[in-house]
Amino acid sequence: MQCEMCGSEERLFKTDIEGTLLNVCKACSKFGKIINPVKEPIEEKRRKKIEITETEPEEEIIKMVVNNFQEKIRKAREKLGLNQEDFAKKIKEKESIVHKLETGEFKPSIDTAKKLEKILHIKLIEEYKEEGKTTNIKTEELTIGDLIKIKKK
Repeated sequence: MQCEMCGSEERLFKTDIEGTLLNVCKACSKFGKIINPVKEPIEEKRRKKIEITETEPEEEIIKMVVNNFQEKIRKAREKLGLNQEDFAKKIKEKESIVHKLETGEFKPSIDTAKKLEKILHIKLIEEYKEEGKTTNIKTEELTIGDLIKIKKK
């Protein structure tokens, strides 16, 4: 049988580890209190081996509001000849929100930034491409140790 923490094929012990009963080997049982040894079944079921395959990194597109959004919003509003009150009515927001946007006290959400881009004809959202490593796991049984190995990659 296989240890549920490290995956080793050793004699197992039913162990209480932080309130969870796990079947673990002698080495892993030190992390909790041993309840009793696990009896080996007469006929152990065949288990599928863990198959870990790494695929090409996938690109993730991250949208972020530009750093100098407050200056861009204020200049574009002034260029349209609107005061904060009129502009707030036009974008259907409170005047205090417009003031906080222009002073940098409040950073707009992506949705709000899109609305401001459309009305002011400015660019407030930048897209960044971030590459990530993807790992596919196919298994019937996955141990905690397997997850640690995958995370370290």
